[in-house]
Amino acid sequence: MANLKELRSRITSVSSTMQITSAMKMVSAAKLNKAQMAITAMRPYADKLTELLQSLSASLEGDSASSFSEQREVNKVLVVAIASNRGLAGAFNSNIVKASRELYDNVYAGKQVDFVTIGKKVNDIVSKTHTVVANKSELFDDLTFANVAAIAEELMEMFTNGSYDKIVVIYNKFKNAATQIVTTEQFLPIKPVETEGEKSANLDYIFEPSKEEIVEELIPKSLKTQLYKAIRDSFASEHGARMTAMHKATDNATELRDSLKLQYNKARQASITNEILEIVGGAEALNS
Repeated sequence: MANLKELRSRITSVSSTMQITSAMKMVSAAKLNKAQMAITAMRPYADKLTELLQSLSASLEGDSASSFSEQREVNKVLVVAIASNRGLAGAFNSNIVKASRELYDNVYAGKQVDFVTIGKKVNDIVSKTHTVVANKSELFDDLTFANVAAIAEELMEMFTNGSYDKIVVIYNKFKNAATQIVTTEQFLPIKPVETEGEKSANLDYIFEPSKEEIVEELIPKSLKTQLYKAIRDSFASEHGARMTAMHKATDNATELRDSLKLQYNKARQASITNEILEIVGGAEALNS
């Protein structure tokens, strides 16, 4: 059993760690509340806009079709992996790394697969074994729509000039503070809308301006919004994962501290008992 001095030192150390994890939990909870409101308000708009433009784009044929919906034979794939710049968030970052490797090793095996990383943690790992054409981790220093739009424009340029035949985005989709779902979405080309039954019937709408103008004007905006939504989802998921991880760490530290205090009290009681026994033994020796 450790002596009293060692136990006191460990109790102090665990208590300090518990204060840190508790503070990090509260900070993440405050940031999560704001990030959750932002993604909850944005998601219905982004999803509906994407659905609308997929439907419009699918109705255009031949020369009128958008360059962003061009389906090509997939030989070169670009994976946009979104994680975070910081750790201490449980499996948040490692799940993105695992999913990225799954795409490289299995889904797109035999094809050229390059990466654009958003987040230092995923970049540090992926860059060791795969080709990273761009690292956009500085985005989290100023997460605004304008900065995300600039990245989206670069991705659109890579697709339209033929550098890549397909671009996919992989990120943690926010469900709640305890649950983040690793999601892979096709960014480009635009996926045709999937319809079944009566929904597949073509409805006769009058468009003003023309469908071609609407598609060409709104598709870039929709793609920027789609990427911004994915990054916002990941941002909210990060704080949810960190809050959960720090909550568990605080609980474990509390349990360990209480266990150490019990050991300390037992050791202290044993020490006092031994001292009493020595005094009593010494007194009896004097009296005899």
